[in-house]
Amino acid sequence: MANGIVAVVGSPNVGKSTIFNRIVGKRQSIVDDASGITRDRIYAKASWLTKDFSIVDTGGVELENQPFQKQIRAQVEIALQEADVILFVVDGKVGVTREDQIVARMLYKSKKPIVLAVNKIDSVEQMDNIHEFYALGLGEPIAVSGSHGIGIGDILDKIIAYLPNKTITEKENVISFSLIGRPNVGKSSLVNAILNQNRVIVSNVEGTTRDAVDTPFKRDGKDYVIIDTAGLKKRGKIYEAVDKYSALRALSAIDRSQIVLLVIDAKTGIQEQDKHVVGYAIEAKKSIIIVVNKWDTVEKNEKTMAEFTKKVRDEFKFLDYAPIVFVSALTKARISTIYDEIDACYEAFNTRVATSVLNEVMQDAQIMNPAPYFNGGRIRIYFANQVSVCPPTFVLFVNDPTFMHFSYNRYIENRLRDTFNFSGTPISIICRERK
Repeated sequence: MANGIVAVVGSPNVGKSTIFNRIVGKRQSIVDDASGITRDRIYAKASWLTKDFSIVDTGGVELENQPFQKQIRAQVEIALQEADVILFVVDGKVGVTREDQIVARMLYKSKKPIVLAVNKIDSVEQMDNIHEFYALGLGEPIAVSGSHGIGIGDILDKIIAYLPNKTITEKENVISFSLIGRPNVGKSSLVNAILNQNRVIVSNVEGTTRDAVDTPFKRDGKDYVIIDTAGLKKRGKIYEAVDKYSALRALSAIDRSQIVLLVIDAKTGIQEQDKHVVGYAIEAKKSIIIVVNKWDTVEKNEKTMAEFTKKVRDEFKFLDYAPIVFVSALTKARISTIYDEIDACYEAFNTRVATSVLNEVMQDAQIMNPAPYFNGGRIRIYFANQVSVCPPTFVLFVNDPTFMHFSYNRYIENRLRDTFNFSGTPISIICRERK
């Protein structure tokens, strides 16, 4: 679980993406000499010393009315709202600009810890260039060179000193779930519908380490926490126009969840952004439920649900294990089915299989469908053991891990799902050579 979120902000063409790539350790952001090339937030996992964190690259902020500047400015403001630490990057060769001053004023309002990185300090002779950045009033500037990797460690040392030690206070037997999705799919209405269900008692307890409110409640004797990602603290057309804000908005919530509800608009259908939004939940290995909202707005016959289900399965081939529920937040129709699936996913997410039973399944699987030859050999599974839950993780001791073809790995996963009903939850399979 990540310890927090770091947002990289600054004017265009100061080297934010280069520094982002240095921290992440790979070229994940597009780096180009053209000003303002990064328009959508790009996020990744990073770590330094003892802390893991999420880092977000943003588009630059300019005064001029350039294309995408309103959207980019909104992205930065949203990043500031959600981040635990702000990494403000400026250009040491250019000096303090009017744009830097505007960004600095935005940062003042955020009241978040700020690390000021003066980039493009490529030699000792350029070190004097950093002194004028004290005028921004954001503390001591740190000289760095993103292109040469100089000073990155100093940045990271300061970042992790500001990061929270823990993102959530864990409690046993509490089912935590969040709702994610693109704008206007009805997340806020669905949250209200879930909490307004009969037999639900809501307690007035704020979230642990974030400004957002996590709402604990009881239903049928079970403890739940709903982590609300719907809505922004500061609303306006400019924010709603940012097509992909949901990904960043959901980062922290997904990390703090066991189960993620991907909300889809039944009227508009599946959009490409739906796939982008759920991508982080898949990477984070969370249980996933696909919730088709606004089902009341769809003209239906006896085949409509089956046809829509097929569309979902065709579009989300990588989520064939995720259950699908059809609801209406407006009319509260079928809201109870969400709880049924949440409970099933929670049980699956925490399932532990007895070693003896697991190995019987592995033996039967190999007898029924022997592995194909791959990389000059055929995989043979000698022994299997479950090493953890949340998600269920299995280690297969084999003759040679390189012999495992992805199709046979998928076959083993499907056998596990068929046998133990891992509804909605990912499964991790690790192959190790038997010594």
